[in-house]
Amino acid sequence: MSKRQIILAILANAGGVGKTTIAVHLAYALADKGIFVGLVDLDPQRALDVFCGLPPVDYDQSVVQVLSKGYQGSWPFIQVWDSEKVEVCQGHPAMSQLADELVVRRRGEYALSDKLRSSPTNHDVVILDCPATLGKICENAVAASTHVLIPIQLEMKSISGVADLMQWLIGITKELQLEPAPPILGLVPSLYSKSKSIHRQYLQQLPEVAEQLRVNLYPEIRDSSEFKNASALGLPLQKHRPNHGACEDFRVLADDVAALSRSR
Repeated sequence: MSKRQIILAILANAGGVGKTTIAVHLAYALADKGIFVGLVDLDPQRALDVFCGLPPVDYDQSVVQVLSKGYQGSWPFIQVWDSEKVEVCQGHPAMSQLADELVVRRRGEYALSDKLRSSPTNHDVVILDCPATLGKICENAVAASTHVLIPIQLEMKSISGVADLMQWLIGITKELQLEPAPPILGLVPSLYSKSKSIHRQYLQQLPEVAEQLRVNLYPEIRDSSEFKNASALGLPLQKHRPNHGACEDFRVLADDVAALSRSR
């Protein structure tokens, strides 16, 4: 069965909601299924460097160079975790300056999409770890993506912000005339602690919220100190502590993305 490349943008309009945690652990779970994954760090904070145990790279080995005007070279992907199935294109703080440049650049909203078209990668799935500000970089991610995934923290600010994010998505897809518009794969409740009554309360309300927004709702990803312990070693939890219960939290999401990748 032939495969099509899935380009998944992980979007949120706030920081600290678990975007990189989801990106890294989804990548590992997909690789475990034999899916070839490329992680692209679009965030100037470079969280993927930490989560993947990578030293910072110079500008000319980062995604910023790839998206710079006139760049004709290849994507500087590197393998991580001793896996032949996961590669990372690292970020750089200069992404902030690039975002300003894209505002005035012709086809600035399509820089990433154009690069993926002119220099396609051979990954089955490309995961875009996006910044927390809905500017030109996130517009690029939406324009390039086949699907969008939205982490949602079980806090009032995050939940109330999801509707705003979806309105922004609708507006951007219309403005960029994306046909077809990338569908939202679903909402992912993140950093869930069953010991917090407010988390339990919001988790009970989320199915109704998802139904009103007409989006899929994935099982929650628990809050665990083991995620921090694993990232401090530059590893996903599945590799650091493969028997930990939280490793299963990504299974349904990984199954869906793998199925999309394997579909005709």
